[in-house]
Amino acid sequence: MSFILHRRLEADSFEVTDLPLSSVRLMNNKHFPWVLLIPRVEDAREWIDLDRSQQHQLSDEIAVVSHILQALVTPHKLNIAALGNQVEQLHVHIIARYPHDVAWPNPVWGTTSSEYSEEERRKFTYELKSALESLQLG
Repeated sequence: MSFILHRRLEADSFEVTDLPLSSVRLMNNKHFPWVLLIPRVEDAREWIDLDRSQQHQLSDEIAVVSHILQALVTPHKLNIAALGNQVEQLHVHIIARYPHDVAWPNPVWGTTSSEYSEEERRKFTYELKSALESLQLG
């Protein structure tokens, strides 16, 4: 058996690129610049399901994506979370937040959603992918 992306994560987000450990995806909610990192590790549900080298790699990937998101969209705050209450597959949310966003100062979960247009999605995924690939991490 190999790594299979959870169907809800696949339905709610767009592929950006792959890093050495994680798939990078853009959540389909333009209210928040919101990136997911999903470690491509079979049956990983918790941080502790990763071995130490994978934990360190994921930490590095979170930092890299956070820096890129900060450079691209200049948020007031970055929220980083791995909850998994609805989707048990290990995934990390990196969400750019602003005092003027629709949920501020509350969590983004349960707020209204607005899908990206095709043009908006292409532009943002291109910017993310280009920035990540320029670092030559893999």
